[in-house]
Amino acid sequence: MPGHDIVVVGASAGGVEALSELFSRLPGDVAASFFVVLHVPDRGTSVLPGILSRRGALPAVHPRDGARIEPGRVYVAPPGFHLLVKRGAVRLVRGPRENGARPAVDPLFRTAAAAYGRRVVAVVLSGTLDDGTAGLQAVKAAGGTALAQDPDEAMYAGMPRSAAEHVAVDGVLPLAEIAMTLVRLANTPVEEGQGGGDVSDELKPDIDAVEMDPRLVHGDDHPGHPSGYTCPECHGALWEMHEGELVRYRCRVGHAYSVETLLSEQSTAMEAALWTALRALEERALLSRGMAERMDRRGHDRLAARYRGEEYETQERAELIRRVLLAGGAAGAEEQGAGRSTYG
Repeated sequence: MPGHDIVVVGASAGGVEALSELFSRLPGDVAASFFVVLHVPDRGTSVLPGILSRRGALPAVHPRDGARIEPGRVYVAPPGFHLLVKRGAVRLVRGPRENGARPAVDPLFRTAAAAYGRRVVAVVLSGTLDDGTAGLQAVKAAGGTALAQDPDEAMYAGMPRSAAEHVAVDGVLPLAEIAMTLVRLANTPVEEGQGGGDVSDELKPDIDAVEMDPRLVHGDDHPGHPSGYTCPECHGALWEMHEGELVRYRCRVGHAYSVETLLSEQSTAMEAALWTALRALEERALLSRGMAERMDRRGHDRLAARYRGEEYETQERAELIRRVLLAGGAAGAEEQGAGRSTYG
């Protein structure tokens, strides 16, 4: 009879440190397979497998698509690919981003829940915002075990705090206790026949979306209802979905957001729009100035005055936008820097 031998772990900012500490505490003979998502840039270079292999007793790798799942190994999502768990194997897909990330935590958690049900243990570690919360809820619904790092211990408390606040987690623990719990659960038998059950059907639309099933894209039967909001990435309509107290959004082609991530992505899009507006206004002011000087040289005083008035009005508008950007720029830059790990 198998134990709780499918362990999925998600982290973002501060995650390299948390993952290193966690895996340094696991013995090499633990009877489980581990799957890790750490938010990294799409085109970044991940050295996380090497870090985890050096710090702990378990070998860690970036798997190939379709790699067979083996006990005592750590499978790390490579940059630019969602890591999915299927029955007996892993999948790597360049599907739509979830919560602004690829790899993202939620697809890993959902696919593990659908494939292995009660055998799954899901762990949310340090990170900002709330990626992992919806996936953790799916693991619980399938009968699996949900753990979150103690937010007071985490370098960034957003992800574990969101998990603890929105999901009936089985433990909010420091890393040392999480490691001991994983070893204990790996040796605790799971009753036969306890898989994902009906939960697999409930998760199918989300899993189809991340795998870009064309039937979901072309069909009209979208889960949820139109929200009136647009996707920050592709600008398509977003459908709003409710799972208990959780609210999520997904567009036709599969980009998905929690409320917190949607707000963050909208702020990013708004800042980009403001920079575009500032650039356009500065160019208009420069053009107006050039036209005023040209009219001066030709002796067209009235036209020169009109262009100078346009330059003045445009510069006033540009200054207003510049003040808005300066007022929010420092906070926005700090938030963006904290939200994604840039190494690992």
